[in-house]
Amino acid sequence: MGLYQTSFRLRHECPYRDLSERYPDLTIREWYLSDCQVLEISSVNGPTEELLADVEELGTVLHKNVDESGIHVVMQACQCSLEDSIIERFEEHNCLYQPPTVHRQGWEHYTVIAFDETNVRSLYDDLEADRDIEVLSKTGLEESQLPHSMLAPVDQLFDGLTDRQLAALRVALDNGYYQQPRGASVSELAERTSVARSTYEEHLRKAENKLVTNAGQFVRLVMGTDAGDALGAERSPAAVAETD
Repeated sequence: MGLYQTSFRLRHECPYRDLSERYPDLTIREWYLSDCQVLEISSVNGPTEELLADVEELGTVLHKNVDESGIHVVMQACQCSLEDSIIERFEEHNCLYQPPTVHRQGWEHYTVIAFDETNVRSLYDDLEADRDIEVLSKTGLEESQLPHSMLAPVDQLFDGLTDRQLAALRVALDNGYYQQPRGASVSELAERTSVARSTYEEHLRKAENKLVTNAGQFVRLVMGTDAGDALGAERSPAAVAETD
């Protein structure tokens, strides 16, 4: 039994296909998160009012940036029922879905990991029955080559964070708190909310702690080595003296 990473594209009736067909330079990346979809929509060409109107019909815009480089939109959309969805069909054939789904020029692009070549064949046969499908690549993998993305579902990273903690993170991100140099202090962030500085800081620190803790297991899997060695940790003066 071997591991296979397979990429393919198919045509399926959905609003994202329609939009990507009408605007050929548009790229839509789709992630499933809890009970919704997160879409990242980008285009190198300047957006028209018609395009912006069509994009906003897909869901709630979380972030939008329009400049000379084009349009970049992150939004939350309602998730259609996954019953008998293509994601469930991947699972039925023992294939692991690798997000995101990419919609471009009327095609949906998918990548899956399969544990046996027969699983890949049965999945293709199933999808060909009601969809146009084209195989783009199929590569054999060693276990050590498993993509890191399959180890870290997005919703698991945010497990345990409350709405207030997520909101505190969002305020910090939007105001450059994690940039170098910082775009704002904790006091300045708190002033942009309706809570006291101490309350805001408590929400933010708890959010950071939970996020790092949730990500910790994946960091250890990804590293696969001693962190001190990877950082090139400097020896202490005493250790240096002992070797002189």
